[in-house]
Amino acid sequence: MKFLAEVRQGIRRGTLSAVVGLLATSASLSASRPEPPREITPVPEASEALPPVARRAYAELLKLKVSACRQLLAAAPPSAPGTLLVADCVDFTELIISQDAGLYEAGLAAQEARLAALERTPAGALRDYAQSEIRLHQALAQIVFHHEVRGAWNLRQAVLLTQAVAQRYPTFLPARKSLGLSQFGIGSLPEGYHWFLRLLGLSGSVEEGLRNLSLAAAQPNDFQTESQVLQALIREAYYNKGDESLALTGRLAREQPDNLLFSYLVISLNKRQHHGDEALAAYRVRPLGPAYLPLPLLDHLAGDLFLYRGEYESCIAENQRFLHEYRGEYYRKDAAFKLYLAAWLSGAPAATTEAYRQLINLAGPLTIEEDAYAQRFYHDAQPLNPVLTRARLQTDGGYYVQALSTLQLFRPTAAMSGRDQLEAPYRRARVWQGLGRLDSARADYLRALRRSAALGKPPYYFAPQAALQLGYLAQAAGQRAAAKVYFEQAIAYPRHEYKNSTDQKAKLALRGL
Repeated sequence: MKFLAEVRQGIRRGTLSAVVGLLATSASLSASRPEPPREITPVPEASEALPPVARRAYAELLKLKVSACRQLLAAAPPSAPGTLLVADCVDFTELIISQDAGLYEAGLAAQEARLAALERTPAGALRDYAQSEIRLHQALAQIVFHHEVRGAWNLRQAVLLTQAVAQRYPTFLPARKSLGLSQFGIGSLPEGYHWFLRLLGLSGSVEEGLRNLSLAAAQPNDFQTESQVLQALIREAYYNKGDESLALTGRLAREQPDNLLFSYLVISLNKRQHHGDEALAAYRVRPLGPAYLPLPLLDHLAGDLFLYRGEYESCIAENQRFLHEYRGEYYRKDAAFKLYLAAWLSGAPAATTEAYRQLINLAGPLTIEEDAYAQRFYHDAQPLNPVLTRARLQTDGGYYVQALSTLQLFRPTAAMSGRDQLEAPYRRARVWQGLGRLDSARADYLRALRRSAALGKPPYYFAPQAALQLGYLAQAAGQRAAAKVYFEQAIAYPRHEYKNSTDQKAKLALRGL
């Protein structure tokens, strides 16, 4: 099912959300604000909070100290809702981060046992919330590990439970967080999946989702920090608010230098915001040791950071470590592609670079856009331009001055491919934008659009991304009409490597107008 493939991709994009127990890919049954029933069951304050031991265990989980978390839970009442909820968060976190299929069946069995134990517990906000969360974890795990039918059914059940908790306990803020993520996640999915959602009776609202998530982020509760992080990730990924996200995660990492999750956030967000040196500095001071859950994805991130700097041996070492230690299916093609780039740009023997290129084609899903991009490179068998490739990597790392110098070496020729003709102005525009020379950036983005039209709109991401960036620039300048035109143009491109993510960003930007 394409919808569930999109959910699975959302889970992989939202690894950090999964770490803290929820993902922005579940659904809400109503696109409008849920109206509370006429009679609301009053909830004693004590039942709304995690017990002290469970709260301390959850704090250890947020640091990715899984063993310490489980040790604390061993001393907690085993059938208490808070204990069962945090225990499930531990198992779900380990499963999603490790992607170890060997943990999957045992994890499902443990979830069923926890749900049965909760059925024997008196109803209350925390009990009911724990039921909805465990059912949601179960559904998402099933979707990730390719049990789509069972996962779809459990996802629907989880949605029903989440909405019921939010309606029955309207002041219970953790439920607002879960409901908000559900509403936002389904509301931001591409329109092509809406028919399937309607079939299941599911719909969502981006605006209402953000409102509910903001309630949980703004007021004290056991999951306030998690709510703040998730809100910041959404604003960074979909609303171009990277500075806000970096400020929050930087503060959290300074307050808890032993927190691997917060360190990961700082590294990942700095990388996404093209702050290569800052990301690499954070990677080098990250907390280490056997107390932490292994996080192979950090090695993959570090490989990219070294690739941006032209430190090719370090890039190869990090990606090889990732492929050796990671047990999941995703990002393997992307890692092989980065190995190829590092070997090719460093002048390695042809046999070495070809071996890495063939590694891309090994069996593996194409759910993740990065993996799909790598596979497309393999099948196209179209040689990359070394100047444009170096400039792209330098730009991705935020090394704009170096990228500008690299681009000055680019010389168009009569035999140049259409892809290179289109990429050259786009690369210049990205550099100008990074240097703050916005007029020059606009001019080159427009050149990319014109070149794409002249070439018959080939299925590359340069033109739609140029339109998206022109929309952001127009929006920042207060030119709402122009921004609308560019965002709609970005959506209109039918086929390219990053269509799903580009369309989502453009559609949310249009709503923001």
